[in-house]
Amino acid sequence: MSGIQSVLQETRVFNPSAEVQQAAAISGMASYKALCAQADADYSGFWGNLAREKLLWHKPFTEVLDESNAPFYRWFADGQLNASYNCLDANLINGNGDKTAIVFEADDGSVTNVSFRQLHERVCKLANGLKAQGIKKGDRVLIYIPMSVEGVVAMQACARIGATHSVVFGGFSAKSVQERVIDAGAVAIITADEQVRGGKTLPIKAIVDEAISMGGCEALKTVIVYRRTGNPINMQAGRDIWLHEVEGPQSAQCEPEWVDAEHPLFILYTSGSTGKPKGVQHSTGGYLLWAKTTMQWTFDAKPNDLFWCTADIGWITGHTYVCYGPTAAGITQLVFEGVPTYPNAGRFWQMIEKHKVTLFYTAPTAIRSLIKASETDPNVHPNKSDLSSLRILGSVGEPINPEAWMWYHKHVGGERCPIVDTFWQTETGGHMITPLPGATPLVPGSCTLPLPGIMAAIVDETGNDLPNGQGGVLVVKRPWPSMIRTIWGDPERFKKSYYPAELGGKLYLAGDGAIRDKDTGYFTIMGRIDDVLNVSGHRMGTMEIESALVAKSDLVAEAAVVGRPDDLTGEAIVAFVVLKRPRPTGDEARALAKELRDWVAKEIGPIAKPKDIRFGDNLPKTRSGKIMRRLLRAIAKGEAITQDVSTLENPAILEQLAENN
Repeated sequence: MSGIQSVLQETRVFNPSAEVQQAAAISGMASYKALCAQADADYSGFWGNLAREKLLWHKPFTEVLDESNAPFYRWFADGQLNASYNCLDANLINGNGDKTAIVFEADDGSVTNVSFRQLHERVCKLANGLKAQGIKKGDRVLIYIPMSVEGVVAMQACARIGATHSVVFGGFSAKSVQERVIDAGAVAIITADEQVRGGKTLPIKAIVDEAISMGGCEALKTVIVYRRTGNPINMQAGRDIWLHEVEGPQSAQCEPEWVDAEHPLFILYTSGSTGKPKGVQHSTGGYLLWAKTTMQWTFDAKPNDLFWCTADIGWITGHTYVCYGPTAAGITQLVFEGVPTYPNAGRFWQMIEKHKVTLFYTAPTAIRSLIKASETDPNVHPNKSDLSSLRILGSVGEPINPEAWMWYHKHVGGERCPIVDTFWQTETGGHMITPLPGATPLVPGSCTLPLPGIMAAIVDETGNDLPNGQGGVLVVKRPWPSMIRTIWGDPERFKKSYYPAELGGKLYLAGDGAIRDKDTGYFTIMGRIDDVLNVSGHRMGTMEIESALVAKSDLVAEAAVVGRPDDLTGEAIVAFVVLKRPRPTGDEARALAKELRDWVAKEIGPIAKPKDIRFGDNLPKTRSGKIMRRLLRAIAKGEAITQDVSTLENPAILEQLAENN
């Protein structure tokens, strides 16, 4: 796992402006280092003080961290609180009741504003309705619903009564829903009749019906349906009930269920898993603490900000930075039902102008697709919209390649907005390594430095620290409050996956290869460990080769790199490339492939030249924008695709990429 070579050198540095630095919650590197020093000097005291400062406790905790059953760490375990109370009631107490909590824009552009008081009332009504259906503390409720105010209400209502929610992304298949219902032992599903995306109406309730019909869902008693479109759907008497009928007769006041800090707030099944679903379980107290704190540190959220995280609530980003973080921080946020390319690929920029968004958080895959669109059609370029309201940009989901970073910086941020390139995972609950907008000098492609209290390091395959400048395995040396508690129903899998014996059983294994800069100590993520290529004894991260291809900015819009077995070199590099022009074939494709191989050889070295370059109109992506590299690995090896592809946004692309063009 160790000895991964870094092949890209990035020397551009962007310092925070004096204006941004002066106004920031963490102002300047001296302030950042002071917080880090506090955590180093008194780890327990550091986190305990944050928890007392940031959260409202029904019963104060007396012990910060219990390490007696490592790696099953317990944080603030004898304290009691409620997540919904901290997100909603806290804003009524502090005078934010009439402040807008959510600005919801539907697919068709219609807008609904919901105040914190209205959100509180809706959550209380649904919470009471859930109790009337017999749902209680400790029960699991599956939420399979489109991006909507109703989705946030459903999550918060579960939290209010102490039920553990498990949100399933609205693009997942019936089989995926069935597996998660069974694994979680869900007693209820909250869903919708249909969803509307990109001008199209898509089934949701019908998929739930299919999932239940597959069997094994005996614990499931209730299906609650939000009427989104009103089109006819099947409603099974005695099991299915409309959301408005559940809420209708209920009181707008609901006393929160006070739970222990370690009470499971939610289970979230990680995407891309094979075999049995892997349910990441998060606690209530530690998770909520970090969701609120990172809103204030990473995004420097202010009372008058309008925050827009474009992630779906079906992913961890939508949990932490849509449902819980902004509400706990008392920040107005934009929630969007649709897709960035409808009715045109300028939708994001037009919405930023329309709503005067100040904090914008999206994924590199979205940025790269919008770069391509803006170069094809100048009318959807960001410069056609007034983006002057923006003050901080964020990137999430995977490392952002330097050229996309520069485009984002120049064309979206107007060369004045800091970009927080956030490294974190479903399992970490919140940001781990990220710039701070008022403190950190920025380097394109680097997530820079760990947040205060996060003890990140790079080690070899036996857990020994590696010197800066040498690539290895990213780990976290000390537990932190928002960390995964276990894999639901499978504690041994949790230990084996995240605290492997090979690393001594005490280091959290992130699963990513990374390197620290020799001079600054900045972290750069080089891709998943299982995406590291071994070519003629040289170990390289796929991300850097992808970045080199995309740096050919006059030609390449997007690239994904995988390896396949090779008799001569051990592994051969296979690149799947989307161009900023129509997909080439025949002699044109061969000529362009040679041009790109030569380019990579010039940028990195001959060892990194792809042996095979295939061109496509797109890359295989989930509807959240994640590239499904495991499918590309199968294509590169010439294997038949046997995996479930129902979560793909564009399954037809697989056949195109399989052509040896």
